[in-house]
Amino acid sequence: MTSIITQISMSGARTPKLRSLPPLSLYIHIPWCLKKCPYCDFNSHAIRSGNPIPEDDYVNALIRDLESALPNIWGRRVTSIFLGGGTPSLFSVHAIEKILTAVRTLLPLEPMVEITLEANPGTFEAEKFAGFRSAGINRLSIGIQSFHSKYLVALGRVHDDKEAYRAVDIAQQNFDNINLDLMYALPGQTVEDACKDVETACALGVTHVSAYHLTLEPNTLFHRFPPVLPSDEQSAAMQDHIEHIMRDHRFEHYETSAFAQRGRESMHNKNYWLFGDYLGIGAGAHSKLSFEDKIIRQMRFKQPGMYLEKASDSANNAAAAIQTHQELKQTDRSFEFMMNALRLTGGFESALFEERTGLPITEILSQLKEAEERRLIDRDYRRIKPTLMGRRFLNDLLQIFLPETKD
Repeated sequence: MTSIITQISMSGARTPKLRSLPPLSLYIHIPWCLKKCPYCDFNSHAIRSGNPIPEDDYVNALIRDLESALPNIWGRRVTSIFLGGGTPSLFSVHAIEKILTAVRTLLPLEPMVEITLEANPGTFEAEKFAGFRSAGINRLSIGIQSFHSKYLVALGRVHDDKEAYRAVDIAQQNFDNINLDLMYALPGQTVEDACKDVETACALGVTHVSAYHLTLEPNTLFHRFPPVLPSDEQSAAMQDHIEHIMRDHRFEHYETSAFAQRGRESMHNKNYWLFGDYLGIGAGAHSKLSFEDKIIRQMRFKQPGMYLEKASDSANNAAAAIQTHQELKQTDRSFEFMMNALRLTGGFESALFEERTGLPITEILSQLKEAEERRLIDRDYRRIKPTLMGRRFLNDLLQIFLPETKD
């Protein structure tokens, strides 16, 4: 078990210190898409006619951004890399290869490092994806959302059902570790159709499925003009059926929305959920980095044009591309840990709370007791995990650990 060390500041306050640092991941954000989907609240930007992606400039900016961040992660090995967006598969093989070559040159990587690329149907070309595999990508995450054209139209997707199947076929010619993103509780969707999408994904033989409940996020077209969605009862039935289908196909339900064949869990996302560290480069990318005596969060400038301008100045100012920088308070550490770790159906080892936050588990003892009394978690001296009720009412569970609820 990792012990807790504290140091006494000049004011007499006890500052928690970490004995060891958590695993480190690298996130690379590529913000362009063919079209902005009406439900999407990610930092993504549709390609405008006559205004092509500044691919070369952006790749150079990413490399400068990474170089400027090196002092914060010096000597640490990277366990996973994730190229997300946007639609990173819009970039050329040459661009992806140049990015990964720079990463390998600048950072020590674990021998079996997981390198994921996000892609959408409609951007698939067999030769291009063979090139991505040769460049070092070893895991593909495809934004299918549905195999039914009616729902793809309702979601504003640019692909149809035929392109969805074709994308999976091309992916399987080049990769043996593939995730499919699906959504349920879609406008006008029936329970039967939601189940068909999941059955189809399982029948295609992929290793990982992410099944997300459609939510109407602020600052999206769907939030301003809400579509008619299934009732709460229908959505709950969809969730129950999806979980049963995935279990019948021997997928482990290891996180709220994630299902994997044995040994095929997303290493990158598990590091997020267990309060690991990640360096984020690219427009709007977020970072969470631990040091012996502090944990910081950063965000790069969101607008691609502003990011390109700021990153180009990183040679003179290492923090040029960073828009926000904050140090986590003790209460933020405990809440953020629980907010992430309680998404895992198997929960977490109790000792990990101390190891990753620098705080004793007694810091949240009253909240743990309340959650247990409300039958939202099970716990013993070794492990804490959400119950089925806790998973179903995750927001209620997490609210118990909000800083403002603590006396």
